[in-house]
Amino acid sequence: MKLYTKPGACSTADHIALQWTGQPFEVEVLDKDTMKAPAYLAINPSGAVPAVVDGDFVLTQNAAIMGYIADTYPEAGLTGDGSVRQRAEAMRWLSFVNSDLHPAFKPMFGPAAFIPDPDQQTVLKAGSLKRLRSLFEIADKQLAGRQWLAGFRSVADPYLYITLRWAHAFKVDLSGLDNLAAFQQRMEADRGVQAALKAEGLA
Repeated sequence: MKLYTKPGACSTADHIALQWTGQPFEVEVLDKDTMKAPAYLAINPSGAVPAVVDGDFVLTQNAAIMGYIADTYPEAGLTGDGSVRQRAEAMRWLSFVNSDLHPAFKPMFGPAAFIPDPDQQTVLKAGSLKRLRSLFEIADKQLAGRQWLAGFRSVADPYLYITLRWAHAFKVDLSGLDNLAAFQQRMEADRGVQAALKAEGLA
């Protein structure tokens, strides 16, 4: 299995998940130019990361790739103990990060795509910061008394961790969210996380 990633993008979460499987894999680190080069566009015409190539199978979209990694290496337990309910719980929190948290950052990454007026972009960003705070409060509440978002280590955790890195970069107010702070510390002490960050030049 080969992962195409960009440092610090959501694809870094897939990189961490692959590290957690303990199985061999390849990784190619891209930048904004190589993501738009013909060689990569032949793999993913949208020019976005992540993408995974596994033999003759090509897969894009982060949530799909996370599920594929977990299902390919079930012994890693990244969707739980094999029960339907634990898998659903892992998918619930993966979906929360993928469908709620990640999109809430889009006005921060590129406000001009939503509002061309720079003055209005400030208002847009303020609204996004408020929305992000409310979503991180949900995650913080879920982590109360738990080490992991789904109650066990799952594919949701690396993705949440990456959004926390974004939150710090954009100065999202995370004050008082002690469960999230402890979660981030645990993730940063994890050998798989450290290996993925180092490989992408983020350590």
